[in-house]
Amino acid sequence: QVRLVESGGGSVQAGGSLRLSCLESRSTYTRSSMGWFRQAPGKEREGVACIDSSGNPKYSDSVKGRITISKDNANHTLILEMNSLRPEDTAMYYCAADQFIGNCLARPLYNYWGQGTLVIVSS
Repeated sequence: QVRLVESGGGSVQAGGSLRLSCLESRSTYTRSSMGWFRQAPGKEREGVACIDSSGNPKYSDSVKGRITISKDNANHTLILEMNSLRPEDTAMYYCAADQFIGNCLARPLYNYWGQGTLVIVSS
């Protein structure tokens, strides 16, 4: 059973920063593709950033230059560093993981999801 637990969400003002963490409880952690997705009210869940099974990061155009994704392999944790936050970044942020070869920003390729952590950015 794969369990993903997100933390680090909160409320910040525009221009602020947040650091999201996702702890994965699985021995195959290092061979997984992992990603962060977000869903704003009334909108589809979209990919934000991910790391594929080869360790390559990928970012959506909307967050490039403002967000950095990384893996803390020693602690089985996926990290999302978010800077220069904007009100449009407000959403529930979800961590996802699975083992596949393909586009790690593709939501349908993931079977394992966390419960989400809420990010609110005020103007």
